[in-house]
Amino acid sequence: MKLMLKAPFERLWAGRDPFVEVERLQGEVYRELENRRTLRTEVAGRGYFVKIHRGIGWGEIFKNLCTAKLPVLGAGQELRAIERLTQAGVPTMTAVAYGERGADPARQHSFIITEELAPTISLEDFCMDWPQQPPPPRLKRALIAAVADMTGTMHRAGVNHRDCYIAHFLLHTDRPVTAEDFRLSLIDLHRAQVRAQTPRRWRDKDLAALYFSVLDIGLTRRDVLRFLKVYFQAPLRQVLRERAALLAWLEPKAQKLYDRKLRYGDAL
Repeated sequence: MKLMLKAPFERLWAGRDPFVEVERLQGEVYRELENRRTLRTEVAGRGYFVKIHRGIGWGEIFKNLCTAKLPVLGAGQELRAIERLTQAGVPTMTAVAYGERGADPARQHSFIITEELAPTISLEDFCMDWPQQPPPPRLKRALIAAVADMTGTMHRAGVNHRDCYIAHFLLHTDRPVTAEDFRLSLIDLHRAQVRAQTPRRWRDKDLAALYFSVLDIGLTRRDVLRFLKVYFQAPLRQVLRERAALLAWLEPKAQKLYDRKLRYGDAL
């Protein structure tokens, strides 16, 4: 069994079974599946997000592997990603409680609780009106550079997100957002993978997902190139020369994801 409890749960659950207590938490439920539950709860006036994993069964594991998908076995993936990103300097969530028990990966019971990042707005919502109401150019360039830097740092730290959309970059709104002063945090890491080095295949999948997620906000080709220049930490001419194959692959891949969204809705 693995267990990590920080305030306030260290005090609240003292002498109790954390795996029982976490199931008793109440609040706004964001996702309710047979083997996973996500909710927002409040403790002593502060907000927390709770993700509970109850084991997906060997049938689901084999089904995922047979379709070349890596199954999410528990909350440990998110905790490891949070720890690695924090070490790398990428702003993300803060875990205050984590538990894992059960040697059988198909039946493992685990949970993670993170502090709520508030007040915030997702970049997806913040940028939604850009086609009709373009932002100040300096702010747009600053946000593009920040997302590129965070994504590049994440990948260089050996983490790939697997849900790398602008919806998962939160813009803090506790103060006015300007080109010179803003904060972003990366969230929703339950599918993230952590390695010594990010494989190119998974890096490219993240980049394609990110590109897909900005297709509706009116970015120009120059904006995309500005992103790649910061992401690769290299002069644009060098990026165009050395990453030609990636650039040729990214646009049709992102468009394929977009077409799928139009056909099936948000279930990607």
